[in-house]
Amino acid sequence: MALIVQKFGGSSVADRDRIFNVARIVADTYRAGNDVVVVVSAQGDTTDDLIGKAGEITHDPSQREMDMLLASGEQISIALLAMALGELGVKAISLTGWQAGFKTDRNYSKARIRRLQSERIENELAKNQVVVVAGFQGLNSHEDITTLGRGGSDTSAVAIAVALKADLCQIYTDVEGVYTADPRVVPGAKKLDLITFDEMLELASLGAQVLNNRSVELAKKFGVNLEVISSLNPVPGTIVKEVVDVEGMLIKGVAKDVNVAVFSILGVPDVPGMSFKVFSLLAQKKINVDIILQSVGRDGSKDLTFTVPLDDKSTTMKVLEENIARFGGNGIKVNDSVAKVSVVGAGMQSYSGVASTMFEALYEHNINIHMISTSEIKISVIIDKADADKAVNAIHDAFIN
Repeated sequence: MALIVQKFGGSSVADRDRIFNVARIVADTYRAGNDVVVVVSAQGDTTDDLIGKAGEITHDPSQREMDMLLASGEQISIALLAMALGELGVKAISLTGWQAGFKTDRNYSKARIRRLQSERIENELAKNQVVVVAGFQGLNSHEDITTLGRGGSDTSAVAIAVALKADLCQIYTDVEGVYTADPRVVPGAKKLDLITFDEMLELASLGAQVLNNRSVELAKKFGVNLEVISSLNPVPGTIVKEVVDVEGMLIKGVAKDVNVAVFSILGVPDVPGMSFKVFSLLAQKKINVDIILQSVGRDGSKDLTFTVPLDDKSTTMKVLEENIARFGGNGIKVNDSVAKVSVVGAGMQSYSGVASTMFEALYEHNINIHMISTSEIKISVIIDKADADKAVNAIHDAFIN
């Protein structure tokens, strides 16, 4: 008998038929003699609908109240799934994030898990029933509800797998696994049987929407057996593990992220400590800065250019405008009509010419590059958003096809 954690996204529980489809998957796993914990996201477009309802009331809601509102979506899903399991003759109980023992820090809307007190989950499993847990949510030290941010249910599932020392954590989605590119954008995208944690982490961080990057970090840190699998088609998925044959495939995937804004602070003094002044303030606001470009100093000044998530655009602009006099700059520019396109593969460590092949593919399709960032296993470029899909297809053809 194994202990298995299964996570289902919003599209997997979008309506009655899909809820019962999930219930049958869970029931089959349970009847095979396994202990099962299920983590569920809010149904379909529920989260977007709740955000819309908040917008009908105010254009500037407090993050605390937004967390209170958004957490209700997962509560609907877990109750309905527990009912569906009951209809199939499987004993089940639903638990909110805080009932399941998730304790977080105080950052509303982007909370991080501090600890998971799993006694309640373990007690319910001991009663020989399926435990259905609301993903994406927890409770902070003020006993306020918090949410974990975009893709937080993946992180909830892996955290439970870590705490319970689960034998397997399955992330069910509406695709059959991890692909070399988004199959909705690239018709020739190929499903991967295996991918390393590092490759998956890069792809998740760079816009691939199959797994949340924080969940991959957690799985890698604690060695969780992870599988990405389809909730709609019963075929083998993609195994995410520590090491695979890096020489078997040079590039594992091409990712696109349109949730990007590029900021430039113009004419700041070319003196020591300037970058610290800028980025320490953004760090205090929990804004994740990605690609950074600093121009060569001339006439005692330089430009600082960097990217942030598009969701943080307004907060970033507010911080920069309030402190531009402190920086000594003479202006701020922002461009949100951009996208980040990246190639990822552990095989890049052993081969030369990857950047050349990527840049040639973009050149042949007349796509201009604004910024470049590299690491041992990835190359990212910032390009015009209008060229994003064309770029993904061009790069994928150059490496995969």
